[in-house]
Amino acid sequence: MRKRKELGLKLVFIYSLLLNSGAAFMWPLVTMYIDNYLHKSLLVSGISLLFISGFTIVGNYVGGYLFDHWSAYKASMIGITISTLAIIALIFYHGWPTFAILLVVLGFGDGINLTLLNSYATNVKSKDTRTVFNMLYVGLNIGVVIGTAMVGYLLKYGVAIVFLAATIFYVALWVLTLFYFNVDFSDYEANPDESVEAKEKTTSPLKSNVRLIYPIVMMVFAVYLSYTLWESVMSVHMVKLGIPFEEYSLLWTVNGLLIVFGQPLVNYVSKRLKIRIAHQVFLGIFLFAIAFYFLIVAKTFPVFLGIMIFLTIGEMIGLPDVPAWIDELSTKHEKGKYQGMFNALMSAGRAISPLFAGFVIESYGYNPLFIFVATLMLVSLLAVIVANRQK
Repeated sequence: MRKRKELGLKLVFIYSLLLNSGAAFMWPLVTMYIDNYLHKSLLVSGISLLFISGFTIVGNYVGGYLFDHWSAYKASMIGITISTLAIIALIFYHGWPTFAILLVVLGFGDGINLTLLNSYATNVKSKDTRTVFNMLYVGLNIGVVIGTAMVGYLLKYGVAIVFLAATIFYVALWVLTLFYFNVDFSDYEANPDESVEAKEKTTSPLKSNVRLIYPIVMMVFAVYLSYTLWESVMSVHMVKLGIPFEEYSLLWTVNGLLIVFGQPLVNYVSKRLKIRIAHQVFLGIFLFAIAFYFLIVAKTFPVFLGIMIFLTIGEMIGLPDVPAWIDELSTKHEKGKYQGMFNALMSAGRAISPLFAGFVIESYGYNPLFIFVATLMLVSLLAVIVANRQK
Protein backbone atom coordinates (compact mmCIF):
# COMPACT_ATOMS: atom_id res chain seq x y z
CA MET A 1 0.00 0.00 0.00
CA ARG A 2 1.42 3.37 -1.06
CA LYS A 3 2.27 5.70 1.81
CA ARG A 4 0.52 9.04 2.22
CA LYS A 5 2.63 12.12 2.88
CA GLU A 6 0.17 13.75 5.25
CA LEU A 7 -2.82 12.87 7.44
CA GLY A 8 -5.72 15.34 7.30
CA LEU A 9 -8.08 16.37 10.10
CA LYS A 10 -11.08 15.00 8.21
CA LEU A 11 -9.66 11.46 8.20
CA VAL A 12 -8.85 11.56 11.92
CA PHE A 13 -12.36 12.88 12.67
CA ILE A 14 -14.01 10.09 10.64
CA TYR A 15 -11.80 7.52 12.41
CA SER A 16 -12.94 8.87 15.79
CA LEU A 17 -16.58 8.89 14.69
CA LEU A 18 -16.56 5.29 13.39
CA LEU A 19 -14.59 3.86 16.32
CA ASN A 20 -16.71 5.51 19.00
CA SER A 21 -19.98 4.73 17.22
CA GLY A 22 -19.09 1.03 17.13
CA ALA A 23 -17.78 0.98 20.71
CA ALA A 24 -20.84 2.86 22.03
CA PHE A 25 -23.05 -0.12 21.16
CA MET A 26 -21.34 -2.00 24.02
CA TRP A 27 -21.45 0.64 26.79
CA PRO A 28 -25.16 0.49 27.72
CA LEU A 29 -25.46 -3.19 26.79
CA VAL A 30 -22.90 -5.13 28.84
CA THR A 31 -24.33 -4.96 32.38
CA MET A 32 -27.95 -5.22 31.27
CA TYR A 33 -27.28 -8.16 28.91
CA ILE A 34 -25.23 -10.14 31.47
CA ASP A 35 -27.86 -9.52 34.15
CA ASN A 36 -31.16 -9.80 32.25
CA TYR A 37 -30.32 -12.13 29.36
CA LEU A 38 -27.52 -14.32 30.70
CA HIS A 39 -28.94 -14.26 34.24
CA LYS A 40 -25.66 -13.57 36.01
CA SER A 41 -25.25 -11.40 39.10
CA LEU A 42 -24.22 -7.76 39.16
CA LEU A 43 -20.99 -8.91 40.80
CA VAL A 44 -20.23 -11.01 37.73
CA SER A 45 -21.04 -7.98 35.54
CA GLY A 46 -18.69 -5.80 37.59
CA ILE A 47 -15.85 -8.34 37.38
CA SER A 48 -16.42 -8.70 33.63
CA LEU A 49 -16.23 -4.92 33.16
CA LEU A 50 -13.06 -4.85 35.24
CA PHE A 51 -11.40 -7.44 32.98
CA ILE A 52 -12.58 -5.64 29.84
CA SER A 53 -11.15 -2.34 31.09
CA GLY A 54 -7.96 -4.07 32.25
CA PHE A 55 -7.28 -5.46 28.79
CA THR A 56 -8.18 -2.07 27.29
CA ILE A 57 -5.38 -0.59 29.42
CA VAL A 58 -2.99 -3.25 28.12
CA GLY A 59 -4.09 -2.36 24.57
CA ASN A 60 -3.45 1.33 25.31
CA TYR A 61 0.14 0.56 26.28
CA VAL A 62 0.72 -1.81 23.36
CA GLY A 63 -0.65 0.74 20.88
CA GLY A 64 1.59 3.50 22.19
CA TYR A 65 4.68 1.28 22.21
CA LEU A 66 4.11 0.02 18.67
CA PHE A 67 3.53 3.58 17.40
CA ASP A 68 6.87 4.74 18.85
CA HIS A 69 8.98 1.67 18.13
CA TRP A 70 7.46 -0.17 15.17
CA SER A 71 4.96 0.74 12.45
CA ALA A 72 1.94 2.92 13.19
CA TYR A 73 0.13 1.57 10.12
CA LYS A 74 0.77 -2.12 10.86
CA ALA A 75 -0.18 -1.60 14.50
CA SER A 76 -3.41 0.12 13.41
CA MET A 77 -4.29 -2.77 11.12
CA ILE A 78 -3.62 -5.28 13.90
CA GLY A 79 -5.76 -3.34 16.40
CA ILE A 80 -8.75 -2.83 14.13
CA THR A 81 -8.54 -6.43 12.85
CA ILE A 82 -8.69 -7.77 16.42
CA SER A 83 -11.72 -5.58 17.21
CA THR A 84 -13.51 -6.43 13.96
CA LEU A 85 -13.04 -10.19 14.33
CA ALA A 86 -14.26 -10.04 17.94
CA ILE A 87 -17.43 -8.11 17.06
CA ILE A 88 -18.18 -10.43 14.12
CA ALA A 89 -17.80 -13.46 16.41
CA LEU A 90 -20.27 -11.88 18.88
CA ILE A 91 -23.00 -12.02 16.22
CA PHE A 92 -22.91 -15.81 16.39
CA TYR A 93 -21.49 -16.55 19.85
CA HIS A 94 -23.02 -14.44 22.63
CA GLY A 95 -23.68 -16.99 25.36
CA TRP A 96 -21.81 -17.29 28.64
CA PRO A 97 -18.80 -17.14 29.05
CA THR A 98 -18.07 -16.57 25.32
CA PHE A 99 -19.72 -13.15 25.48
CA ALA A 100 -17.37 -11.93 28.23
CA ILE A 101 -14.27 -13.46 26.61
CA LEU A 102 -14.96 -11.83 23.25
CA LEU A 103 -15.60 -8.49 24.96
CA VAL A 104 -12.19 -8.76 26.62
CA VAL A 105 -10.64 -9.33 23.17
CA LEU A 106 -12.65 -6.38 21.81
CA GLY A 107 -11.45 -4.20 24.70
CA PHE A 108 -7.82 -5.08 23.95
CA GLY A 109 -8.24 -4.19 20.26
CA ASP A 110 -10.05 -0.95 21.03
CA GLY A 111 -7.32 -0.01 23.52
CA ILE A 112 -4.79 -0.22 20.69
CA ASN A 113 -7.11 1.72 18.37
CA LEU A 114 -7.76 4.56 20.81
CA THR A 115 -4.10 5.19 21.55
CA LEU A 116 -3.17 5.06 17.86
CA LEU A 117 -5.99 7.50 17.10
CA ASN A 118 -4.53 9.99 19.59
CA SER A 119 -1.01 9.34 18.31
CA TYR A 120 -2.04 9.89 14.68
CA ALA A 121 -3.84 13.07 15.77
CA THR A 122 -0.59 14.52 17.13
CA ASN A 123 0.81 14.33 13.59
CA VAL A 124 -1.89 16.25 11.71
CA LYS A 125 -0.05 19.14 10.04
CA SER A 126 -2.93 21.17 8.64
CA LYS A 127 -4.36 22.27 12.03
CA ASP A 128 -2.97 23.06 15.45
CA THR A 129 -3.09 20.26 18.02
CA ARG A 130 -5.82 21.88 20.15
CA THR A 131 -8.16 22.12 17.17
CA VAL A 132 -7.47 18.50 16.25
CA PHE A 133 -8.25 17.13 19.72
CA ASN A 134 -11.33 19.31 20.04
CA MET A 135 -12.62 17.79 16.79
CA LEU A 136 -11.78 14.30 18.07
CA TYR A 137 -13.91 15.03 21.13
CA VAL A 138 -16.80 16.11 18.92
CA GLY A 139 -16.40 12.92 16.89
CA LEU A 140 -16.40 10.87 20.08
CA ASN A 141 -19.64 12.41 21.30
CA ILE A 142 -21.42 12.15 17.97
CA GLY A 143 -20.38 8.49 17.97
CA VAL A 144 -21.75 8.01 21.48
CA VAL A 145 -25.08 9.59 20.50
CA ILE A 146 -25.32 7.38 17.37
CA GLY A 147 -24.29 4.15 19.12
CA THR A 148 -26.38 4.50 22.27
CA ALA A 149 -29.47 5.61 20.29
CA MET A 150 -29.21 2.69 17.85
CA VAL A 151 -28.68 0.03 20.52
CA GLY A 152 -31.85 1.11 22.33
CA TYR A 153 -33.85 0.80 19.12
CA LEU A 154 -32.25 -2.40 17.75
CA LEU A 155 -32.15 -4.52 20.91
CA LYS A 156 -35.84 -5.41 20.62
CA TYR A 157 -34.96 -7.25 17.38
CA GLY A 158 -32.36 -9.36 19.16
CA VAL A 159 -28.81 -8.91 20.41
CA ALA A 160 -27.36 -10.43 17.21
CA ILE A 161 -28.81 -7.48 15.26
CA VAL A 162 -27.07 -5.09 17.65
CA PHE A 163 -23.72 -6.78 17.05
CA LEU A 164 -24.36 -6.84 13.31
CA ALA A 165 -24.94 -3.07 13.30
CA ALA A 166 -21.78 -2.51 15.36
CA THR A 167 -19.87 -4.71 12.90
CA ILE A 168 -20.76 -2.34 10.06
CA PHE A 169 -18.94 0.51 11.84
CA TYR A 170 -15.88 -1.63 12.58
CA VAL A 171 -15.66 -2.96 9.02
CA ALA A 172 -15.93 0.61 7.69
CA LEU A 173 -13.12 1.61 10.07
CA TRP A 174 -11.00 -1.36 8.90
CA VAL A 175 -11.40 -0.25 5.25
CA LEU A 176 -10.62 3.38 6.15
CA THR A 177 -7.47 2.32 8.01
CA LEU A 178 -6.32 0.02 5.21
CA PHE A 179 -6.52 2.64 2.47
CA TYR A 180 -5.83 5.95 4.21
CA PHE A 181 -3.72 5.48 7.36
CA ASN A 182 -0.46 4.30 5.83
CA VAL A 183 1.34 7.58 6.50
CA ASP A 184 5.03 8.40 6.05
CA PHE A 185 6.13 10.06 9.30
CA SER A 186 9.73 10.66 8.23
CA ASP A 187 9.09 14.38 7.69
CA TYR A 188 7.81 14.67 11.26
CA GLU A 189 11.00 13.39 12.88
CA ALA A 190 14.19 15.14 13.76
CA ASN A 191 17.10 15.23 11.34
CA PRO A 192 18.92 11.87 11.69
CA ASP A 193 22.27 13.60 10.97
CA GLU A 194 21.85 15.89 13.92
CA SER A 195 24.71 15.63 16.43
CA VAL A 196 24.25 13.98 19.81
CA GLU A 197 25.12 17.27 21.50
CA ALA A 198 22.44 19.12 19.55
CA LYS A 199 19.86 16.48 20.41
CA GLU A 200 20.73 16.71 24.08
CA LYS A 201 20.36 20.49 23.98
CA THR A 202 16.98 20.08 22.30
CA THR A 203 15.60 17.44 24.62
CA SER A 204 17.14 18.54 27.93
CA PRO A 205 14.63 21.35 28.64
CA LEU A 206 11.83 18.88 27.90
CA LYS A 207 12.66 16.69 30.89
CA SER A 208 10.70 18.94 33.26
CA ASN A 209 7.84 18.96 30.75
CA VAL A 210 7.72 15.17 30.72
CA ARG A 211 7.68 15.06 34.52
CA LEU A 212 4.58 17.27 34.44
CA ILE A 213 2.75 14.60 32.41
CA TYR A 214 2.61 12.24 35.41
CA PRO A 215 0.45 14.44 37.68
CA ILE A 216 -1.69 15.29 34.64
CA VAL A 217 -2.51 11.63 33.93
CA MET A 218 -3.22 11.04 37.63
CA MET A 219 -5.70 13.90 37.40
CA VAL A 220 -7.20 12.17 34.35
CA PHE A 221 -7.61 9.02 36.49
CA ALA A 222 -9.49 11.01 39.17
CA VAL A 223 -11.70 12.70 36.56
CA TYR A 224 -12.79 9.47 34.88
CA LEU A 225 -13.18 7.66 38.20
CA SER A 226 -15.74 10.39 38.94
CA TYR A 227 -17.26 10.78 35.47
CA THR A 228 -18.08 7.07 35.21
CA LEU A 229 -20.38 7.43 38.22
CA TRP A 230 -22.83 9.13 35.87
CA GLU A 231 -22.77 6.04 33.64
CA SER A 232 -23.03 3.48 36.46
CA VAL A 233 -24.60 4.37 39.83
CA MET A 234 -26.34 7.64 38.92
CA SER A 235 -29.20 5.87 37.12
CA VAL A 236 -29.90 3.78 40.24
CA HIS A 237 -29.68 6.87 42.46
CA MET A 238 -32.12 8.87 40.32
CA VAL A 239 -34.63 6.01 40.04
CA LYS A 240 -34.57 5.61 43.84
CA LEU A 241 -35.48 9.31 44.06
CA GLY A 242 -38.54 8.62 41.89
CA ILE A 243 -37.12 9.97 38.62
CA PRO A 244 -37.99 7.81 35.57
CA PHE A 245 -35.13 6.05 33.75
CA GLU A 246 -36.16 7.81 30.52
CA GLU A 247 -35.32 11.16 32.11
CA TYR A 248 -31.91 9.84 33.16
CA SER A 249 -31.29 8.84 29.52
CA LEU A 250 -32.30 12.35 28.46
CA LEU A 251 -29.34 13.73 30.44
CA TRP A 252 -26.93 11.99 28.06
CA THR A 253 -28.77 13.32 25.03
CA VAL A 254 -28.36 16.84 26.43
CA ASN A 255 -24.69 16.13 27.22
CA GLY A 256 -23.97 14.89 23.69
CA LEU A 257 -25.81 17.72 21.92
CA LEU A 258 -24.13 20.38 24.07
CA ILE A 259 -20.71 19.01 23.18
CA VAL A 260 -21.46 18.59 19.47
CA PHE A 261 -22.65 22.18 19.11
CA GLY A 262 -20.72 23.84 21.94
CA GLN A 263 -17.24 22.37 21.47
CA PRO A 264 -16.47 24.24 18.22
CA LEU A 265 -17.57 27.47 19.94
CA VAL A 266 -15.28 26.80 22.93
CA ASN A 267 -12.40 26.10 20.56
CA TYR A 268 -13.07 29.34 18.63
CA VAL A 269 -13.23 31.47 21.80
CA SER A 270 -10.05 29.95 23.28
CA LYS A 271 -8.12 30.61 20.06
CA ARG A 272 -9.61 34.09 19.70
CA LEU A 273 -8.67 35.06 23.26
CA LYS A 274 -5.35 33.16 23.03
CA ILE A 275 -6.02 31.28 26.27
CA ARG A 276 -3.08 29.13 27.29
CA ILE A 277 -3.83 25.44 27.16
CA ALA A 278 -2.84 24.89 30.81
CA HIS A 279 -5.16 27.64 32.05
CA GLN A 280 -8.07 26.29 30.01
CA VAL A 281 -7.56 22.80 31.46
CA PHE A 282 -7.41 24.26 34.99
CA LEU A 283 -10.68 26.15 34.55
CA GLY A 284 -12.52 23.25 32.91
CA ILE A 285 -11.48 20.62 35.47
CA PHE A 286 -12.32 23.00 38.34
CA LEU A 287 -15.87 23.54 37.03
CA PHE A 288 -16.23 19.81 36.32
CA ALA A 289 -15.16 18.91 39.88
CA ILE A 290 -17.35 21.33 41.80
CA ALA A 291 -20.41 20.12 39.84
CA PHE A 292 -20.22 16.94 41.95
CA TYR A 293 -20.70 18.93 45.17
CA PHE A 294 -24.09 20.10 43.87
CA LEU A 295 -25.22 16.47 43.63
CA ILE A 296 -25.52 16.47 47.42
CA VAL A 297 -28.70 18.59 47.20
CA ALA A 298 -30.09 17.18 43.93
CA LYS A 299 -33.51 15.56 44.39
CA THR A 300 -35.47 16.42 41.23
CA PHE A 301 -34.85 16.05 37.50
CA PRO A 302 -34.52 19.81 36.76
CA VAL A 303 -31.71 20.03 39.35
CA PHE A 304 -29.91 17.01 37.85
CA LEU A 305 -30.34 18.56 34.40
CA GLY A 306 -28.82 21.84 35.59
CA ILE A 307 -25.88 19.98 37.14
CA MET A 308 -25.33 17.99 33.93
CA ILE A 309 -25.28 21.22 31.88
CA PHE A 310 -22.81 22.81 34.33
CA LEU A 311 -20.65 19.67 34.31
CA THR A 312 -20.73 19.50 30.51
CA ILE A 313 -19.52 23.11 30.25
CA GLY A 314 -16.55 22.19 32.42
CA GLU A 315 -16.02 19.05 30.35
CA MET A 316 -15.98 21.02 27.08
CA ILE A 317 -13.54 23.59 28.41
CA GLY A 318 -11.08 21.21 30.08
CA LEU A 319 -11.13 17.59 28.94
CA PRO A 320 -10.51 17.82 25.15
CA ASP A 321 -7.34 19.87 25.71
CA VAL A 322 -5.70 17.36 28.08
CA PRO A 323 -4.30 15.05 25.34
CA ALA A 324 -3.29 18.17 23.36
CA TRP A 325 -1.40 19.45 26.42
CA ILE A 326 0.29 16.06 26.87
CA ASP A 327 1.34 16.17 23.21
CA GLU A 328 2.78 19.65 23.76
CA LEU A 329 4.85 18.33 26.67
CA SER A 330 6.00 15.11 24.96
CA THR A 331 9.29 14.59 23.18
CA LYS A 332 9.14 13.80 19.46
CA HIS A 333 9.86 10.10 19.81
CA GLU A 334 7.57 9.37 22.78
CA LYS A 335 4.21 10.75 21.64
CA GLY A 336 2.69 7.27 21.42
CA LYS A 337 3.98 6.37 24.89
CA TYR A 338 2.37 9.34 26.63
CA GLN A 339 -0.88 9.22 24.64
CA GLY A 340 -1.00 5.55 25.67
CA MET A 341 -0.45 6.59 29.29
CA PHE A 342 -3.31 9.10 29.01
CA ASN A 343 -5.70 6.45 27.62
CA ALA A 344 -4.52 3.84 30.15
CA LEU A 345 -5.23 6.08 33.16
CA MET A 346 -8.58 7.05 31.65
CA SER A 347 -9.45 3.35 31.21
CA ALA A 348 -8.23 2.58 34.75
CA GLY A 349 -10.55 5.24 36.18
CA ARG A 350 -13.46 3.78 34.24
CA ALA A 351 -12.57 0.25 35.35
CA ILE A 352 -12.31 0.92 39.07
CA SER A 353 -15.22 3.38 39.34
CA PRO A 354 -18.23 0.97 39.50
CA LEU A 355 -16.65 -1.34 42.12
CA PHE A 356 -15.32 1.61 44.13
CA ALA A 357 -18.69 3.37 44.03
CA GLY A 358 -20.53 0.23 45.13
CA PHE A 359 -18.25 -0.16 48.14
CA VAL A 360 -18.58 3.49 49.24
CA ILE A 361 -22.36 3.59 48.73
CA GLU A 362 -22.94 0.41 50.73
CA SER A 363 -20.66 1.60 53.54
CA TYR A 364 -21.42 5.33 53.69
CA GLY A 365 -24.07 6.36 51.13
CA TYR A 366 -24.22 8.52 48.02
CA ASN A 367 -23.38 11.94 49.45
CA PRO A 368 -20.00 10.91 50.93
CA LEU A 369 -19.17 9.40 47.52
CA PHE A 370 -19.92 12.69 45.73
CA ILE A 371 -17.91 14.68 48.29
CA PHE A 372 -14.95 12.30 48.05
CA VAL A 373 -14.66 12.26 44.25
CA ALA A 374 -15.10 16.04 43.96
CA THR A 375 -12.38 16.60 46.57
CA LEU A 376 -10.12 14.01 44.91
CA MET A 377 -10.38 15.86 41.59
CA LEU A 378 -9.64 19.23 43.19
CA VAL A 379 -6.61 17.82 45.05
CA SER A 380 -5.26 16.24 41.86
CA LEU A 381 -5.88 19.51 40.00
CA LEU A 382 -3.95 21.41 42.69
CA ALA A 383 -1.04 18.97 42.28
CA VAL A 384 -0.97 19.70 38.53
CA ILE A 385 -1.08 23.47 39.12
CA VAL A 386 1.84 23.25 41.59
CA ALA A 387 3.85 21.03 39.22
CA ASN A 388 3.17 23.40 36.34
CA ARG A 389 4.40 26.41 38.35
CA GLN A 390 7.56 24.51 39.31
CA LYS A 391 8.20 23.69 35.63
